Amino acid sequence: MSSIVSISKLSKTYASGFQALKSVDLEIRKGEILALLGPNGAGKTTLISIVCGIVNPSSGTVLADGHDIVRDYRAARGKIGLVPQELSTDAFETVWATVKFSRGLFGKPPDAKYLEKILRDLSLWDKKDSKIMTLSGGMKRRVLIAKALSHEPSILFLDEPTAGVDVELRRDMWQMVRNLRASGVTIILTTHYIEEAEEMADRIGVISKGELILVEDKQVLMRKLGKKQLTLQLQNPLGAIPAELSSLPLELADEGHALVYTFDAQKEETGIAALLKRLGELGIDFKDLHSSESSLEEIFVSLVHGGKNGAGA
Repeated sequence: MSSIVSISKLSKTYASGFQALKSVDLEIRKGEILALLGPNGAGKTTLISIVCGIVNPSSGTVLADGHDIVRDYRAARGKIGLVPQELSTDAFETVWATVKFSRGLFGKPPDAKYLEKILRDLSLWDKKDSKIMTLSGGMKRRVLIAKALSHEPSILFLDEPTAGVDVELRRDMWQMVRNLRASGVTIILTTHYIEEAEEMADRIGVISKGELILVEDKQVLMRKLGKKQLTLQLQNPLGAIPAELSSLPLELADEGHALVYTFDAQKEETGIAALLKRLGELGIDFKDLHSSESSLEEIFVSLVHGGKNGAGA
């Protein structure tokens, strides 16, 4: 699949000496949804701001649909829509005037039918004559998305798009993002909500302390880094793990009423059969068992705390 955004050796050091980005390389595929995860201050917003021409890089290059964001700024910016984290709109303007003006800023000819379609898709059409100051927070965020789409960009950046949005509206926006992707728009979103990335993304990038730790297909990431656990509900509680089992990756849970065995599902030998045999030999009976997989959240935490070396943790 061809790249629509190419980022090479991108670094940013502010005047204070703080290095927000450290030699980031990233290829964003045409038509994908890429989720960028990272704690506060990791560099997510700086990365987006550079690609969108808001912040100047210290070094490195960025191509947006083949256009250099520095040398060919106007053409590059015309390919990009940005929905910022902060709710910044002209509160006294109407929704329609705001979206129409935003399209004109990029030199696009008037197209009332296209703008109407955007507002209808975002459930904003009945609010088109309302002043933005009268809208709810969720509706204001939809207006920001409408503004970002007004000039028909092929690349859309969503910086924390559902921050402060209720669960129902969040799911509506997820569906809207899927529809945009289906129409050919490439979407890059930053999010604090792990379930948002798990639900939406084709690939996931993890940023920590200005470094891109990894970029991986979501399913591959969860398969490679996720652990499986087998939980056995015991007939009789244990006060401690028997010495004969001390070499195994076991821990007690539920005040000794459960035994948890962690294993790598990718290996041919999970060790489960041997474990069950040993338990039988030791007279440890169980009444129920079930397995579970690591969530994306657990994988993310292990990556951020362990850095690149934590990838296998």
